[in-house]
Amino acid sequence: MSYPFSLAFRKALAARCRAFPRIAHDGEGLKRAAVAITLVEADDGSGQTAFLLTRRAAEMRAHAGQWALPGGRCDPGETFEQAATRELEEELGLRLSPENVLGVLDDYPTRSGYAIAPVVTWLDDASGLRANPQEVASAHWIRLDAIHGDEAIEFETIPESPRPVIRLRLGDQHIHAPTAAMIYQLRELVAGRITRVADLEQPVFAWR
Repeated sequence: MSYPFSLAFRKALAARCRAFPRIAHDGEGLKRAAVAITLVEADDGSGQTAFLLTRRAAEMRAHAGQWALPGGRCDPGETFEQAATRELEEELGLRLSPENVLGVLDDYPTRSGYAIAPVVTWLDDASGLRANPQEVASAHWIRLDAIHGDEAIEFETIPESPRPVIRLRLGDQHIHAPTAAMIYQLRELVAGRITRVADLEQPVFAWR
């Protein structure tokens, strides 16, 4: 499957985002947070669409060294879109205008007490990317066709929970929920499917 970084693909994905029947997890005592799923042109000269993924800095107080989408807790009065674009600029130095936002997918409730809203954005030029070393150890361009196949997504059972644990496989790397769950929902939307992910479990080491 090919996902060219083109105006036609942007329009098609924007239409799917607008039509997406989002589920919000409000009123459950969860803190609000947002992440940016930022679609950019792949950095390998292929002309394919990719999204930006980071490896968190080793010095971070929480989830150090883990794979993550740029994001964080919403400030008072912020919308999810505002929080996601602010965090993207703080972490990767990339500034987005409101027209770059395509839509918001389902909230993912975490074991640590957050409801994370994935904000899908489009950026025509990511050449200004500058990772903030206090938060980001490295930034990565992950092509959409790399997560298209069934082999990219794994589910397993654990004795601690009746819910399936989701893992995203990228080469020899494994990415877990919440990041894996939100990327999985994007993958499904790109394929024209509505797939809910709130019941996909995080690994036990992330239950804090």
